[in-house]
Amino acid sequence: MTDEHAAPDLRIVRGTANEEELAALIAVVTDAYEREATDAVAEQSRESAWQRTQRPLRKPLRRDIPWGRFSG
Repeated sequence: MTDEHAAPDLRIVRGTANEEELAALIAVVTDAYEREATDAVAEQSRESAWQRTQRPLRKPLRRDIPWGRFSG
């Protein structure tokens, strides 16, 4: 297992499992977890040249300043 991903937390809550069954369970779950973690990559959205050249129309409003700036 790689150091990039944390190991999944496995707990047996019912029954009794011997060492071979636990080893098989850990191997299967760890493999499935690693495959899902490597496949879970979000696609980056492509920005067009037109979108890159657009400037904002105005600065965003500051919500921390009350209306009129001199109130209170």
